[in-house]
Amino acid sequence: MISTAWLKAREPYWRRLEQLLDRTARDGLASLTRQELQELGLLYRQIAADLAALREDAGSVHYAAYLNQLLARAHHIIYSEGPQHPAAAALRFWVDTYPRVFRQNLAYVLVALALFLGSGALGAALAYRDPEFKTRILGPEMVETISRREMWTHSIVAIKPVASSAIMTNNLSVALTTFAMGITAGIGTIYMLAFNGLLLGVIGMACGLAGMSLQLWSFVAPHGVLELPAIVIAGSAGLRLAHGLIFPGLLPRREAVGREGTEGVKLVLGCVPILIIAGVIEAFVSPTDLGAALKLGLAAALFVLLLSYLFWSRATG
Repeated sequence: MISTAWLKAREPYWRRLEQLLDRTARDGLASLTRQELQELGLLYRQIAADLAALREDAGSVHYAAYLNQLLARAHHIIYSEGPQHPAAAALRFWVDTYPRVFRQNLAYVLVALALFLGSGALGAALAYRDPEFKTRILGPEMVETISRREMWTHSIVAIKPVASSAIMTNNLSVALTTFAMGITAGIGTIYMLAFNGLLLGVIGMACGLAGMSLQLWSFVAPHGVLELPAIVIAGSAGLRLAHGLIFPGLLPRREAVGREGTEGVKLVLGCVPILIIAGVIEAFVSPTDLGAALKLGLAAALFVLLLSYLFWSRATG
């Protein structure tokens, strides 16, 4: 069993490595002196041995998780390539780094997904049992439109470029808000996920009862297979931020929030191109008269591409 004395003796080395990593993240690797570079490599090897010891102790899971994240940061800095052009660095982030960040935060993503889907199922059930509930959520005008078996997307077709810009702006705003609300100890993030899931569930049930399921889902699917996962990922970023606030662990709360927030920003940043593509599709493809089979086929292809990117891109990295 790992003793408290051993932990206290080793903690200053962990903090020192974190200080070097924070400075490198802020000012670049060139900000370290030759001696500090040597110290970085030495600390990396020593703390890797500490992690191996902690993994053997069932009571040290929390410390092991902390060191695992610390060593992952150090590994990325030590074995990264030299200075890159900003465009190359951005490309590398989205091609290589982001899928890895997503997989490292998969537990948070699954929690956010469960909140979204659970709220959607609840919304559908309430709309089915209580016709007045869908009116309270959607408003009488939209309910009346659905009762006439009409879609509400005709205005998008008439002003596609403007609509695309507005959709992108709205989606990015929702994603950023969902993430930022993590600072409310996750309450705001949970609300955003639950409300959006509930709304989708109510709309789905309302259209289903009106015999409009095919019309609805053939409209939603082409852009929704990108837009909805992006919102869920933004929610996972907010939950990550909330985790740092509620469970700072060995770190001061401010440092914990800063570190978890940095990971959250990475998750949200990767959603930006996904939401841009979704906005274009929602304006130029989803509301058109293309056959439902074509739209659903496009949605399936896009979803497979998204999953391939997130789960199998540089899977060994």
